[in-house]
Amino acid sequence: MRAAVARSLRQLRRLARHHAEGRAPINRLTRQQNVLILRGSASRSLCTVRHDDEHGRFVSPAVESLRNMFSTAAADSIKDVPRGGPMVEYEKRIASGDLVDGDSFQVDTIQQLQRLYEDLVENEEACQLDRYQSSEKSGRRRWLWSRLIAQPSTQSPVKGLYLYGGVGTGKTMLMDLFYEQLPANWRKKRIHFHDFMLNVHSRLQMHKGVSDPLDMVAAEISDEAIILCLDEFMVTDVADAMILNRLFRHLFSKGVVLVSTSNRAPDQLYEGGLQRNLFLPFIDTLKERCISHPIGSAVDYRQLGSAGEGFYFIGSECSTVLKQKFQSLIGDEEPTPQTVEVVMGRHLEVPLGANGCAYFQFEDLCDRPIGAADYFGLFKKFHTLAVEGVPKFGYHNRTAAYRFVTLVDVMYENKGRLLCTAEAEPIELFENVVTVAEAQKSSPRSSRSQKSDDPDLCVDNELGFAKDRTISRLTELNSREYLEDFEAKWQHPLHAVDNGGDVVLA
Repeated sequence: MRAAVARSLRQLRRLARHHAEGRAPINRLTRQQNVLILRGSASRSLCTVRHDDEHGRFVSPAVESLRNMFSTAAADSIKDVPRGGPMVEYEKRIASGDLVDGDSFQVDTIQQLQRLYEDLVENEEACQLDRYQSSEKSGRRRWLWSRLIAQPSTQSPVKGLYLYGGVGTGKTMLMDLFYEQLPANWRKKRIHFHDFMLNVHSRLQMHKGVSDPLDMVAAEISDEAIILCLDEFMVTDVADAMILNRLFRHLFSKGVVLVSTSNRAPDQLYEGGLQRNLFLPFIDTLKERCISHPIGSAVDYRQLGSAGEGFYFIGSECSTVLKQKFQSLIGDEEPTPQTVEVVMGRHLEVPLGANGCAYFQFEDLCDRPIGAADYFGLFKKFHTLAVEGVPKFGYHNRTAAYRFVTLVDVMYENKGRLLCTAEAEPIELFENVVTVAEAQKSSPRSSRSQKSDDPDLCVDNELGFAKDRTISRLTELNSREYLEDFEAKWQHPLHAVDNGGDVVLA
């Protein structure tokens, strides 16, 4: 409370000085007025100071005049000051029936997010969260100066949060709920990890030749966002692994607060990856600047909906049905080959596209040297993707399996719609992909001897962990609830096709 009073008095004295000098523009006064009503406790403290003889010497006539000027507006505005945070919103959604009650693991997690929210509110000024005040303090001159002269470390007084746990347990939903409760004027950003790293590599290309391009990239990112929310933190690329430690050391030194979700505990990130010893310092940095919190729920909420009611067709004989469905969605438009521009001047060729819908053979999308950048570019232009011939995955097509996992991640992140034909149900697509622990559990022999028994068995930790997320997301992408939300968003009607097969269409 004393700190709140002190901050408020400083703001009042600054206002009085501007008022006395006759140079306080109206919009500046309005912003400073908002600072006066920081929180209910701070406002009540100001009322106390007014009648406190000990502090009375700090209250000049000009300050008193300004206080009277804003008294009515402040009284009205206090009602609008956000007092809740993610916990209040979570309880509202349970009360409205949007969320399921009784998951103690989610409650523990939302309490962690509430703690972080309150810490950020308490340290708003120290963290320089207000984008408007920060822009005033920095300005173009300071922006350029900060790049010419090395700046001292300004680590945030608030630690971030690293949420990890099984698939479908609500990690992304809870992080998004937290993000939505943050004030609109704060420097904040929510982005998928794949997209974030693509952005980093793109910026690095722009700063080639600079002595420390990662410091430049970190400076740009921290200028845009102090609160950085990254969804699905998963390190599979050696290029990403090699730069993460230096990148985040720069980001943390510039005051960035990280909030992240992942399927993997920090110590399991990039497990078994190339040159992992060079990645290990990043794990120490991550654990130093973030509180790690597991979500232990065994419930996969994505599979509680009406699974299996979408456009997932099993069997190569369903190819004709897939083409008919694609044609019904594009209407009278004629599908034609198209080109999508992605990052760094690259392009992705789309075999057939029309009316927001794209049609690919699986090989064209996942058996070629393309990746997350291409998929993000694809979903910037198309909202519906038809994929013909998704195979079962194993050792022989391990690389294609990685690309398919990334494709589903990007599609889910962009709320896209999937139509596909596949060799098997989602859970059966990955039955030959296992983690090292699963391989050892099924047989005491080494994974190498197992490979000789089953040449298509793929023992891969990263893919073995990622497959559960992909299966879960494929299930949700084809649920009635997901497709109804998609239809409401894009206002494209879903028409049933009676193919006499195993799949019921929405």
